Order: sequence, then structure tokens, then C-alpha cells
Amino acid sequence: MNSPVDGVRVPARVIPFPESVSAEAQAALRRLVNADGVPFNALHTTPLPDDIDGWTRFKAAADAQYRAAMAQYAGQLRSSVQTLTLGNATAHVATPPGLVTDDVVYVDLHGGGLVLGEGDVCRIGAQMQADQLGVRCWGIDYRMPPAHPYPAGLDDCLTVYRHLLREYSPEKIVIGGRSAGANLAAAMVLRARDEDLPLPGALVLLSPELDLTESGDSFELNQRVDVLLPRSLMSNNLLYAAGADLSDPYLSPLFGDFSKGFVPTFIQSGTRDLFLSNAVRMHRALRRARVPCELHIFEAMPHGGFMGAPEDRELRAEVTRFVHEHLSIADVVHAD
Repeated sequence: MNSPVDGVRVPARVIPFPESVSAEAQAALRRLVNADGVPFNALHTTPLPDDIDGWTRFKAAADAQYRAAMAQYAGQLRSSVQTLTLGNATAHVATPPGLVTDDVVYVDLHGGGLVLGEGDVCRIGAQMQADQLGVRCWGIDYRMPPAHPYPAGLDDCLTVYRHLLREYSPEKIVIGGRSAGANLAAAMVLRARDEDLPLPGALVLLSPELDLTESGDSFELNQRVDVLLPRSLMSNNLLYAAGADLSDPYLSPLFGDFSKGFVPTFIQSGTRDLFLSNAVRMHRALRRARVPCELHIFEAMPHGGFMGAPEDRELRAEVTRFVHEHLSIADVVHAD
């Protein structure tokens, strides 16, 4: 006698590109798959967690591509930037022209699967956030594996945060991150709380990687449907954790105890984002703890957005509105 199937059997089928999003968004989805409908990113595999030489080579090649992709924005940016070293931590401080107020700051944590996105990518990302928000932005160039696994990157975030607390009132600091950066942003707030540091004014989590155990529903439902992030990042997660328990809240902030205190939070994801469950579950966890939280889910959006479609501009406007509200500033000129 056959055992019953413990799930829903889905026949092989093609998931069409939806007409419910903008033409630009549809075009972005089509650009990320080949003629057979397979996401280009599904054609590549990452090294095993213990293959340090393989990770070193992979990181060098992937970082070069990431830098090239970000470099196209460099000539459009208006914010000036300087790089600071604080102990083991590095930060790129971006200042927009015509700074309206000097008493607020946005902390930006870049994405990259906990392994990629350092250097020029981090610096350009800080400038982009400063341009968008019209406020000074500190991009933390946190250390990453294979050379610097957990907790090096999180240590760097706390080093920079302690420094900022000497320059700014905590309520005048907002911390934000994308993907892996959102993991560090949330973990940063949890650790600051546990170390009895004053908490920032608010938190922004975009396509957040909040559960390194990958236990959520969307890790199954959105495999290969997410054209940007079509498969598990477990090898990255294990490399980053370096033997630490993946369910520890400093590694998977989703499992934190938010009843002990947290900050107003903005969470974004898309219906095709592999990390959709992270966003949905974090929202519910914060709501249960009575923490103010906004959840923004965009139709058909994959991990990281549509790369310039109207939906991305709508998201940036929402983030800007949220940050300005929590920094108590208004009428700041910012770039779309």
C-alpha cells in the first residue's frame, strides 16, 4: 500500500508572466529567463559550504559582475561620499546636495546573499539611498565570508551603530537593509536591545532574508517562480553561520522575541519573491508583539524588484514616506 502524499501534487506547467503588472515589470521578468523559460540564475550552482577555495573563486567572479551592474548608476548619483574606518568596520558616508537637516541619518545594509556586495557596490548603494531620501546615509561595508563568517558582519554593524549613537539621538536613526542586509538590520536591532543600547527610530526590511533555516512556505512555492532568486541559499547560509545554529535570532531574526522590545518596521516583498514567507511571518510576529509594522506585498514582484518599473518607483516612494515620518522631517527633495 502506498503512503499518502504529504502535500499537494502539482502537475508540470508553465507559470505565465502576468498581465496584472506594468509592461516594464513584465519585460523585466522576461529578461531573466531563457528561451525554455528557465531562470538564468537557476543555471548556476554555488560551492558547498566547506569548499572555501571554491567560494573564494565564486565570490571574486560574482562580485565583479555585481560591481559592473551597479556601476551603471554611478554617473547618475548626486551625493558625495567618504569612506571611514572604525576599528574593523568600514562605512561609506553619503551626503546629498542641499542637505535639509543634519541631525538625522539612515543606515543602509546591502544585499548579496551574506557573501557579496562589498566595496563599490556598498558605496554606490549608500549614495543611491542618500539621493532617494535626501538625508545622510551610512552604508556599512560589513565583513563577509569566506574570510569573515558570522559574527564578524554583525559585529561591524554594532560598531558603527555605537559610533552613530554618539553623534545622533537614537530616534533620529533609521536602519534599513535589502535581502541579506535586512537580515543584519533586524539582527542589529535585536542585539542592540539585548546589549541595552538605545534603539533606533525605525527599521526598513526589503525582500528580507530573515530565516536562514528556510522553513517558510514560499521556499517551496516560489522556487524557480522567483526569476532572480530561483533556488535555496542554504549553502550561503551555512558558510555564513560557520557552525552556529541557524535558528539563533541573531542569524534568523524571524525567531526573535519581539515582546522584549522592538521598533516600528516597514516590510516589503512580492508574490513571486522566494523570501515572501519571511516577510509575511515577520509581520505577524511583530503584530502579535504589538510592534507597529507595515507590510507591502507587490503583485508578481520577484526578489529585489523589477529593476526600474513603475512598481519600483512606488515602493521607493513608500519607503521615503515611512523614513521621513519616523525621522520627523518633511519637504525633503529626493530623487525618484
